[in-house]
Parts: sequence; structure tokens; C-alpha cells
Amino acid sequence: MTDRHHLLVHGGTFAAVGQGGDISGVRGSTSPDGLFVRDARHLSRWQLTVDGAVPDVLTPVADGPDGLRGPDGRDAGQGAGTARCVLVPRGGRQEPPAYTLFREQAVADGSFVEVLRIASNRPAPATVRVGLTVDADFTDQFELRSDHRTYTKTGAVRSRQILEYGVEFSYRRGEWRSCTTVTSEPAPDAVEETGTGARRLVWTLELEPGATAELTLRVAACPHGAPEPRVPHSPSAAAGQLADAEREFIDGIALPDTWPELAAACARGLSDLAVLQVPATGPDGEELRVPAAGVPWFLTLLGRDALLTSLFALPYRPQLAAATLPALAAVQATEASAGTVAQPGKIVHEVRHGELAHFGQVPYGRYYGSVDATPLFLVLLGAYVEQTGDAALARRLEPNARAAVGWMLDHGGLTSRGYLVYRADEGGLANQNWKDSPGAICSADGSRATGPVMAAGAQGYAYDALRRTAQLSRTVWGDEVYADLLEQAASDLRDRFQRDFWMADHDFPALALDGGGRHVDALASDAGHLLWSGLLDKEYGKLVGRRLLEPDFFSGWGVRTVAAGQPAYHPLSYHRGSVWPHDNALIALGLARYGLHDEARAVAHALVDAAAADGHRLPEVLAGYDRAVHPAPVPYPHACVRESRSAAAPLALLTAVGGA
Repeated sequence: MTDRHHLLVHGGTFAAVGQGGDISGVRGSTSPDGLFVRDARHLSRWQLTVDGAVPDVLTPVADGPDGLRGPDGRDAGQGAGTARCVLVPRGGRQEPPAYTLFREQAVADGSFVEVLRIASNRPAPATVRVGLTVDADFTDQFELRSDHRTYTKTGAVRSRQILEYGVEFSYRRGEWRSCTTVTSEPAPDAVEETGTGARRLVWTLELEPGATAELTLRVAACPHGAPEPRVPHSPSAAAGQLADAEREFIDGIALPDTWPELAAACARGLSDLAVLQVPATGPDGEELRVPAAGVPWFLTLLGRDALLTSLFALPYRPQLAAATLPALAAVQATEASAGTVAQPGKIVHEVRHGELAHFGQVPYGRYYGSVDATPLFLVLLGAYVEQTGDAALARRLEPNARAAVGWMLDHGGLTSRGYLVYRADEGGLANQNWKDSPGAICSADGSRATGPVMAAGAQGYAYDALRRTAQLSRTVWGDEVYADLLEQAASDLRDRFQRDFWMADHDFPALALDGGGRHVDALASDAGHLLWSGLLDKEYGKLVGRRLLEPDFFSGWGVRTVAAGQPAYHPLSYHRGSVWPHDNALIALGLARYGLHDEARAVAHALVDAAAADGHRLPEVLAGYDRAVHPAPVPYPHACVRESRSAAAPLALLTAVGGA
């Protein structure tokens, strides 16, 4: 999202509104507005008029004063419980506004609520005609992306029904059913047709001198298969629910007094994590809440994102891991499916609930196009038991863990190719490691890897997964033979990797091997992930760690995904020169693991400074421009505004460097 829209988020629901609190529903935008629930837009128009005209914005939408304070009492900078703005009718300096409009909006799970107050500024009675044009187009989020794809929806029918207190919009296509209900207190005097499918709710309000009239508007979104939501009574009630969730999530975490900026970034991140949790189901049907990837495009379960988020938060909020692991076990693949890249034992990459996924028009209902989610699942399971001592979860998920190891050894390629390997999926993702954009896995000259790809970072995850699962097998499952097998596989992988991936002329590992076993030789940040996983020996690890802090890699805001000076580099490329906070958090943890504490602190300070420039929140990704050239971090234009891995990254920095 850009700053043209203001985000309100709660669980699996978010709203994006304009500066005056309106929703226009314009298609083709890089950042569409609306109310979104379970991958569908349940409000596509929400446009206010007064006496037939759009009012002017006096004070644009901003967070209401419902912000939460961090555990240390400092302002955590949240304030996102409500959105408020002030509007006035159009006029001139010679004629002060006859009245002022105060809008306050909030979301809760599956709902949106607004209070509109109209305050008279005149000493005489006045009549005000308020109109609100509303519509719900039920568009799937995939239809709103900038790739301009279109999808056939044979038999789709939209309908509207006038209610005593408002209007209901319905959508059906085959067995698929969705509806959005808009009600008002007091009831509108009329509901008018607009000629576009939208409806206009109209009120005629009589204002006494200096008096105030108030309208409360409530929206209930009912996506297919979801229960009817409980709509809060008011925005303040919705904000209270949000504040309670944040407070419960943050309470009890000790943040460093010696580094207040890091403490503020941690508090902001924890607040975002509290609201970026979406419903999921465990293996026995139990209800869970897991970290969603981010808003606006990925308010859903993404395997890699949830696993890394849970790993970063593990020392502070292990309940994220305790929910993420069974949620992913419940959707672990049990059979092969070419269309969704599923193979037995593989951990899911993405879970979607929208119409296009339901009808198979996009493959992401359950999509398994990730080479690294499966080893990360094992890494988190082992780390969770080590951190908490809760062996019960490891015993419960033993069949899933063994199936995941089986996938790595068999379909994943460790036995046949010596490494985890993936191939481009024509209907889905070309690259299936964390750098999953087209062209992200490239040589220094920018040419793309061809054929099967063996990405370096995924091999590190596999090494760590084998070692941690061997420990579980020895200490929890009581299977010494299996533990010895996994430890030997890990040792062999380490030896192979340092032989095959190391580029002696650069003293640095290749980004990947291509189908012919040749180096994909771009100098890339993924090498730092090898430090986190411990795949490199001490000598190689320290060479890599110090190299990542050289000026071509280190921008001053963090380590670039691709070092500058290579033809592949571009400061505004998604994965070929940008700076990713979660990538840098893994690098900081890896630097600390190899004893490079000064370098870890340099990375941590850079990220904390970048967060401080934007209210202590780290975005999904930053541009790669050098800090010496531009004194403020430059945002990547299409980044998620709130992203779970970035929200958890300050916690990883705290683990890596403490309050230094």
C-alpha cells in the first residue's frame, strides 16, 4: 500500500480507506482500497456526500488515540485501533463552513464500523442531507493485482436487497455464496439506486444551533464458508478489542532499557504481530491463530513466513510456534499433485480461501511451491523443544516430522542430487526459495539460472533441519538408529556444500547451482543464511560475515540482497539489490553465531535506525540506496506495509545483540 490509503487491520480482516475515509473501488490501482476478508473485497464503495457534494478534507485520516504503550510504559507508537478524519462542506474564506463532519472508523474480525458526527457551526437551525454510496463487488484479490489478468466467472450473480436498516449485497456462483450487510442507526430515510449496482443510503438531518447529529454504520462481511461475524457496537469498542489483544500479546516481555530505539521497534513489531494473526485449524480440528504474512496482499498463512516469524519470536512468544507447527502439519501434503507442486511430506507454501482458489483458477488454495518451508518446519520444531522443553508437541508431530525428512531425502533431492532442488512451476512460482520473484536467482551478469535450481540458503536450512531432527529422534522419540542416519546425512551435506558451492576467486559461496551443477555466481545476501544455519565451517563463516559488511553489500540501512557493482544489481529490484529486514535479521543471528559481534551490532543498528524513520516499524523491504547518498531510508514502492517477518525482526535483533 502507498500512503494514499490508510490501513486498519484485525486478524483476517483489513480495510484500506482514503484520506477522507472513503473507499472508491477503482480497479487497476497498485494499492486497491476496500474492506477485505478471506481474499475478497466485501466493500468496494463507501463514499460520503453532504448536500449532494463530496466534502473537503480538513484533517486527513490518521490513527485515533487508542495506541497501546509498550511493556516499559513507553509509547509503542501503535494508535491503529481507529482511523479518524475531519471534513467540511466546500466553501470559501468568506463563508465559514456551516457544519463539520467527524468520521471515526475501525475493523474487527469480518466487520467494519463507522461513527459519523455532524456538528452545526451556525446559530440558526439547519437541514443537512447526508448520502453514503455503498457497494460490494466481491472481487478476488488476485483480480486486483497489477498483472491485469482476467478470470472467467460463468454463472456469477450479484444481487441487492433493501433492509429496514440498510442494504444487503449478495454474490453467488455455483455453490459459492458471499454477502455483505450494511446497516445504520438510525435507519436511513431512503435507499436509492445509482444506476451502477451501488446503493445510496440517505438521511435528512435537522440540526439545532450548535447541536450534533450522529450516525452509526455497521458492515458485516460473510465470506463463503465463514460464520456470521459479531459486529462491534462502535469504533471505540472495536479498538478496545484490538487493544486488549495487543496488550495480552505484549504483556510480560522485558525490553532493553539501554537501547530505547530497539525497545520501541520490538514493541511496535509485537503490536503488529498481535493483529496479524489469522484463524487456522490443527490436525485434530482444533482452532488456532497463526501469523499471516502481511497486508495488503498476503493476509493469509504462508508456510515460510509463519515459520520464520515464529522462529524470531520464539524466545519471547513461543505460542506462535506452538500454533504454527500443528497448523502446517494439518495441511502437509500426503500425495503428489503437479498442479499444486505437492509431494508427500512437503510443507505448504500458501493457503488461500478466495473464490478463484476454490474453483481452481489459481493454484494457491493449497500451494506447495516452496523448497524451504519443509526444512524450516523441522528447524522450528527442534528449536521449539529446545527453547520450551515441551516435548509433547514433538511427540505429537513425530509422523509429520518424519514425513518432512522423507520429502527432503526423496522428492526434495538430497539423496538423488545431493541437495534440495526445485524446478520452475509454469502455473505458479518460477523460484521457490525466499527470493521467489522471476529472475531473483541469477548470475552476477543478471542472467537467470536455468533447469533445476539448488539454492544455497535452502541447503543451510536442510543441514540445520537434519541436525535438529536427529536430536529430537535421540532425546524425544528414542530412535538412535534414525538419529545416526540424520547426523550422517547432515555431515555429508556440509562437506558437499563447501566443496561444490564455494567460489575460491571470491572467497564466497555461490547463490545457487544450476541444473548442470555450475555456479550461479551473483554475490548475494543468502550467504548470511548459511551463518544462521551453521553450514559453513568457522574459517569460511568469518570470511562471509565480514564480506557482507563491505560497502557494496552494506547500504547503511542493512545488507543488500545483491551486492552493488554487479550488472544484476538494481536498488529498486524486489530481490536483486533491495534490503529486507527479515533477511538482515537472519544475517545478524548468523554473525552472532560465528562470534562476529561487532558486525552483528552494525546490522542491528542499521535496521533500528531504519525503523525509527517510520514510527519504529520495519516495512517488508527497503530500496538499496546507500545511506551516504540519501539520509533517509527509501521505501520499496510495492512493499507490504505490515509484514510479520519484519514485525518479528527486531526480536531477532534483540536475541542477536541484546541491548547493545
